[in-house]
Amino acid sequence: MNFPTILTLLRIALLPLFVVMFYLPFHWAYGVAAIIFFVAAITDWLDGYLARSWSQTSQLGAFLDPVADKLVIVVALVLLVAEYHTSYIALPAAIIIGREIVVSALREWMAELGRRTSVAVNYIGKIKTAVQMLAILLMLIGRGNSTVLYEVFSILGVCFLYAAAVLTLWSMIMYLRAAWGEFRARA
Repeated sequence: MNFPTILTLLRIALLPLFVVMFYLPFHWAYGVAAIIFFVAAITDWLDGYLARSWSQTSQLGAFLDPVADKLVIVVALVLLVAEYHTSYIALPAAIIIGREIVVSALREWMAELGRRTSVAVNYIGKIKTAVQMLAILLMLIGRGNSTVLYEVFSILGVCFLYAAAVLTLWSMIMYLRAAWGEFRARA
């Protein structure tokens, strides 16, 4: 157990607190939920950076980090879909969540074949995650507020959510193309 792995576990541990703050009926709870999400997003970047720069990568950390990322994104998207309850939020959220399931299953299958590295995280995947987290953060900041500034945050958040959905599809296609040879060989 090293410090980067502890940060990853912290990200997972923040989720129940994030959900509680999201639903508390106080005006300040919105901001606290956004701050908790921001801390989780920062630990996503920080744990990987520290693990590499301190040479503290581990198999446990390599397993937990993508799980924590997916949990944070999926929980936040489900809460936002329930809050906004509109198709224009549900559609990109469904694309993002669906992609996470497909790519996770693909990685598991490729790992069973001993070819996990052919579907390792790529640069587009890292950009996708950053855009997703920015979109969610902006939507959280804009949630439940009626001032023009907060409405701008919500609109920007939705725009970034659509950009994240496009990046999500793009990265999924890249992973599927990388695994296509295995699909054809096994079909």
